[in-house]
Amino acid sequence: MLVRDAMSTIVLTIGPDHTLRQAARLMSARRVGAAVVLDPETSGVGILTERDVLTSLGLGQDPDHERASAHTTTDVVFAAPQWTLADAAHAMTRGGFRHLIVLDEQEPVGIVSVRDIISCWTPVLSGV
Repeated sequence: MLVRDAMSTIVLTIGPDHTLRQAARLMSARRVGAAVVLDPETSGVGILTERDVLTSLGLGQDPDHERASAHTTTDVVFAAPQWTLADAAHAMTRGGFRHLIVLDEQEPVGIVSVRDIISCWTPVLSGV
């Protein structure tokens, strides 16, 4: 099975100036654990995860003043739609993260998460 078969194609995209509270509200409303952060000034693609928000809160930072840009991972490992799920799982394990932005021709087309992979593998492994 390939990443394109498991990825979520509805991608929450935010800007670097969103506050962490705004990002958290959007992630909660969309029921996603990560947002793609597009920075038009740097032409960069980054990712903000629920863990980034929790870490900031745990440090006592104010979610109404903290900007996504200060908590965005910009050194991102990207997946391609044609990767196997094993390739994606290996990249996640090696990097210690739970989400991969999927790029096709340098454009974000989806996100694949550990949950997506497990959802695809569980029926196969259980013989369902």
